[in-house]
Amino acid sequence: MRAILGNLSDTDIRLLRVFIVVAQAGGLSAAELELNIGRSTISRHLKDLETRLGMVLCHRGRGGFSLTEEGKRIYESTQRLLLSLQDFRNEVNDMHRHLQGNVVVAMFDKTVSNDACKVNEAIYTYQQQAPNVNVEIHVVPVNTIEQGILDGRYHIGIIPTHRSSSSLNYLPLFGEQMHLYCGRKHPFYIELGDISREEICDAKYAGLSFHSPNMDKSMSLGLNKMAVANDQEGIATLISSGCYLGFLPDHYAESFVKKGQMRAIEPNNFAYHCEFAAIYRKSPKPTRLVELFLEALAKEHGKEEPIAI
Repeated sequence: MRAILGNLSDTDIRLLRVFIVVAQAGGLSAAELELNIGRSTISRHLKDLETRLGMVLCHRGRGGFSLTEEGKRIYESTQRLLLSLQDFRNEVNDMHRHLQGNVVVAMFDKTVSNDACKVNEAIYTYQQQAPNVNVEIHVVPVNTIEQGILDGRYHIGIIPTHRSSSSLNYLPLFGEQMHLYCGRKHPFYIELGDISREEICDAKYAGLSFHSPNMDKSMSLGLNKMAVANDQEGIATLISSGCYLGFLPDHYAESFVKKGQMRAIEPNNFAYHCEFAAIYRKSPKPTRLVELFLEALAKEHGKEEPIAI
């Protein structure tokens, strides 16, 4: 198959949008409802796109659906392309002062149960100023958020601060307290006296799989990492198994504790405080739609200082 793609046309953009939906849905059948077109039509669109690009993007058939290596790269490139197109529309709207378009926000998981997190209130405030703007939320790991902000997939990220990049701006928002927990089936659960530091450090520990305050703290304490997860729900599942200790935000662990499914271990010695911030690229300059969202975040979290652009 030889590439014949020259200028990118409106038809190409439409075919790429179909491909994105199919890739995100994990197959043609799953994409039918989202696209509101039949499977045979979707298949024809994919074939047309592959012909235009000169490469096979995905395997589809009885063996199931999967992206080829080329398909994965086209998927990532298409995401950047579509976001750039949306940014262009947003910038044009800025010139006309018409607040329309999309704002894409990426967040680390399990923050909504934190009373200090006012992202939901910021969305309400934002929508009063920009009712025609679509807000898109992605819940993904911290490293994915940082990379997504840098490559333009996301406009704003909300993450626990753990390192800084000269390419990003940081707006402090809120904090949360972390404690080390064990599940009901764990031997430590019924220990009445103090558990020694050596016992805790020898026990199996479950931590986040990417660079984060969680990873930094577990390494400094010398915990015995024997399992990993890429989000807090994964950590909670591993703790609940009774096989592992793990750090969780108190606001998230509270419901498990009330049900008698978990308890904190040595809270005076095995705990840390985690601060969250909104991150966004220094360059290119955020559009007015993004600036307004940042201003709403600052207002709802009691940060009256102007946003540093």
